[in-house]
Amino acid sequence: MSVYKVIELIGSSEKSWEDAARKAVENAAKGLKEIRVAEVKELDLRIEDGKVAEYRAKMSVSFKYIPT
Repeated sequence: MSVYKVIELIGSSEKSWEDAARKAVENAAKGLKEIRVAEVKELDLRIEDGKVAEYRAKMSVSFKYIPT
């Protein structure tokens, strides 16, 4: 039987929400083993001087829990 842990991540990008989500997962994968699912929960924008400065994607990410 496997056990999974769920954490919340926020990725950001100057290009798109998709790029923000991809960056968050790829960075998390550097420190977490066996990431299984990422579910986007919320999308937002950071605005500067009336223009979009940054896309942000908030997501839940699950990965296999391996006790140490």
